[in-house]
Amino acid sequence: MSMTPVVTLDGPAGAGKSTVAKRLAARLGLSYLDTGALYRALAFVLDRGGVLPAEGPELLRALEALHVDLREGRVWVGSEDVTEFLRSSRVDSVVSSYAALPPVRDRLLDLQRQQARSGGLVAEGRDMGTVVFPRASLKIFLTASDEERARRRFEERRLRGEEVSMEVVREGIRHRDGQDASREVAPLRPAENAVLVATDGKTVDEVVEEIVTLFRKADCSSA
Repeated sequence: MSMTPVVTLDGPAGAGKSTVAKRLAARLGLSYLDTGALYRALAFVLDRGGVLPAEGPELLRALEALHVDLREGRVWVGSEDVTEFLRSSRVDSVVSSYAALPPVRDRLLDLQRQQARSGGLVAEGRDMGTVVFPRASLKIFLTASDEERARRRFEERRLRGEEVSMEVVREGIRHRDGQDASREVAPLRPAENAVLVATDGKTVDEVVEEIVTLFRKADCSSA
C-alpha cells in the first residue's frame, strides 16, 4: 500500500462528487483535488479566446501558453483567478467537448498526479480511478438517478440566480452523459475495482460515512 493514500471519486454530472469529496477530504484529513475545475478552467479560457474544441495547431499553441494552478481552493490560469466563471451554463455546455480532446487531457495529467506527491489525496472527476490514479488506495464510483442529478443541478443554478427550466437542465445532463461515456479517450466508466455508491435518498454525511467505512476496511488509514 502506498504511504500516501489516494481515494478517487468518479461519476457522472450531478452525482454529488464535489460536495462529497470536499467533506470526505476534511473527514479523513487529506487534500482535495477538484479535477473538474481544472478542465472547466481550460474550457473557459479556450472558449473565451475563440479556440475551437478541435485538435490542431491552434489548440496546441493555446495549451502551451496556458498555465493552470490550484491555490487554496481557487483556480488560476496564469495571473487570472477564474474560479467564479467555472460553473456557468456556458462552461457546462462546452467543457465535455474540450475534455474529450487528447491534448487537453495530456496537458492536465501531470498536474493532477503532482497533487498526490506531497501527501494523501481525495481526487474527484471522471477518470481518476481508471486513468489518473490507477493504483489508488480506494476507488469510488458515485451514481444517482437521472432525475435526482437533474434536480441537484437545477437547484445549483437556481441558487446562482440563473433562470433555467428543469427540462433544459435534464437534457444538458443527458447530453453530457453521452459525450463523457462515448469519448475515445478516457471514457466515463467505473474502474474494474471501484465500489459503486448510490447517492439517491442519502444525505451528504451518510454518503461520506459510507465511504469512510470502506476506507477503513481497505486499511487505507494505516498505509
